[in-house]
Amino acid sequence: MALNLSFVDIVVVGAGIAGLSCARALADGGARVRVLDRGRVVGGRLASRRVNGRYADIGAAYLVADEPGFVAQTESWQARGLARPWTDTLRVYPGGTDSRGPVRWAAPGGLRSLATDLADGLDVRLSTPVDSVDSVVQGADAVVLAVPGPQALRLSPPPAIASAAASQTWRPVIAAVLTYPERTWARLHGAFVNDHPVLATVCDDGDRRGDAAPVLVAHSTAELAAEHLDAPAEAGPVLAAAVGELLGITASPQVETHRWTYAQPEKTSEAPYARDGQVWLCGDAFGRPRVQTAWLSGRAVAAALLAG
Repeated sequence: MALNLSFVDIVVVGAGIAGLSCARALADGGARVRVLDRGRVVGGRLASRRVNGRYADIGAAYLVADEPGFVAQTESWQARGLARPWTDTLRVYPGGTDSRGPVRWAAPGGLRSLATDLADGLDVRLSTPVDSVDSVVQGADAVVLAVPGPQALRLSPPPAIASAAASQTWRPVIAAVLTYPERTWARLHGAFVNDHPVLATVCDDGDRRGDAAPVLVAHSTAELAAEHLDAPAEAGPVLAAAVGELLGITASPQVETHRWTYAQPEKTSEAPYARDGQVWLCGDAFGRPRVQTAWLSGRAVAAALLAG
């Protein structure tokens, strides 16, 4: 018997890309959806921080779209001026050679603007922490946990969800927004930094955003982040020094840092989600860790729920 979707009440915990893509598909399919998030803004790791009057991307560095559904979503953002193709070439250190790859997409208004677009018109309740699955499952037909596994475990989920969440491995990252007096480095889109003790990636945020601001965003290694999780600001000067040495920058930047305790998951499952009864777990740990994976995982849960 088909569900009467106008009476299906679903709670999504987490307003990152997985939770919002799930909620958007559910709402478009006729379900009633509430999105709960403990943060003050939507986006999760699709995050942008306002520094000196502009937004710098401090979470995901870019989007890659090679699955038809997400390609269509990205093209929709492009048609409305929210996203743009950025580059297919990133530098690799040591060596400083350019490497071609898939087209990376960026957002002129910061990547969080894409999450804001997905959230438009949804019932999103921010600054709303959830203590347990039981606290939200009462009166709901289904609960979708669109959060990293370690966070899902804190909500006392049912056994199959707890098992899937416990199998996830996450790496921490500290992001540093480095604002310089002027642009003095050679042209750079972004770079992967291999075998470095403190620095993993660096992106030219002015190039990425298209406004030529003298701003670089560095991401740390997991090892450096683990050392400074309690005091992330202490990692800022370390990252600034590493970027200066790498790119030959002598000026001292203004430094802003952000801690991501659960930044990068390792792929743990071929399935797009985990389920235990009417509780579901989704996110970018269900596949290759990237924005597209999170979007697809959330949509897969929505499709399963809408199918009844």
